[in-house]
Amino acid sequence: MRIRPYLLSLSILAAVFAAADAFPSDEPTKDIKIISSAGARALADACSAWAQQNKLVVAMAILDWGGNLIESHAMEGAAPNAIDTALLKAKSALRWRRPTSETNKMVRNGENLAPTFMNDFPQPGALPVIVDGQVIGAMGVSSGDGERCAQAAIDSVFKGKAKTTTTTR
Repeated sequence: MRIRPYLLSLSILAAVFAAADAFPSDEPTKDIKIISSAGARALADACSAWAQQNKLVVAMAILDWGGNLIESHAMEGAAPNAIDTALLKAKSALRWRRPTSETNKMVRNGENLAPTFMNDFPQPGALPVIVDGQVIGAMGVSSGDGERCAQAAIDSVFKGKAKTTTTTR
């Protein structure tokens, strides 16, 4: 039996259309959660309070999901480069969608050296902020205890509704 080429093409087209109907089409828009200016200010205030309670002087930078700086703050006595350091850490946490301490371990053990040549700053001190599976921003803190400060701030502001890692621990 000989199949005519146009019938084969019609059969393939029919299969494609049937498959397209079986799956919902991609929508042209998507709802994206963002950290509001008030939320970013609350994160900075909560981190400052935690740092003060723990006798630390820190600076912090809070980014939205697109990497835009929406809040920064340096406590009195912070080093002149502290906000820059916090910003670089926050950008790294946002890009890699993981705490910078995890990225730092990956670089140190040679598992992934990409951050070293992609102008990242994979030093511990920054966390992504994840709500309902969406990375909505990141918070970087210029201190050895930066991730603890950021975690305390995220927990305080988001009341447990935000995660800081995509992996389960």
